[in-house]
Amino acid sequence: MATVFVAIDDSKFAENAFKCYAEHFHRPGNKVVLLHVIENLVDYRDMSPGRIIELQAEAKKEAQTLKEKYSTMAKQLGVEAEVRVETAEKPAHAIVQMANKENATFIVTGSRGMGVVRRTILGSTSDFILHHAKCPVFVYKMDQKNM
Repeated sequence: MATVFVAIDDSKFAENAFKCYAEHFHRPGNKVVLLHVIENLVDYRDMSPGRIIELQAEAKKEAQTLKEKYSTMAKQLGVEAEVRVETAEKPAHAIVQMANKENATFIVTGSRGMGVVRRTILGSTSDFILHHAKCPVFVYKMDQKNM
């Protein structure tokens, strides 16, 4: 039985990466973890307590919507999956840490296809996962026509 981590977010890139995994790589009995990591960018020192509560409520609501979407999608695709939502300063680090901790067989992630300059300045989740995971990583790059 393989343990597969699929990095998810609210993008078409993640959605299509999961669909590609389900169609081409999934095997019955695989343990599939659909993992969404909320990036914690908030500097709480600069905000009122009321605004912090609002932001946390928004993030929880969005995460619940995403969890429901991917749970439904997994059932439609015939994939038994656990959908997890975590919070971390750096989502890519959290994805790699959790996959390594649970001895993932491989990780699936989408790629937004940023150019070299943007990736250098902004960083790239898929690039970090590819270079730091202890297991193979499948990076799904979507064709421009499928966007």
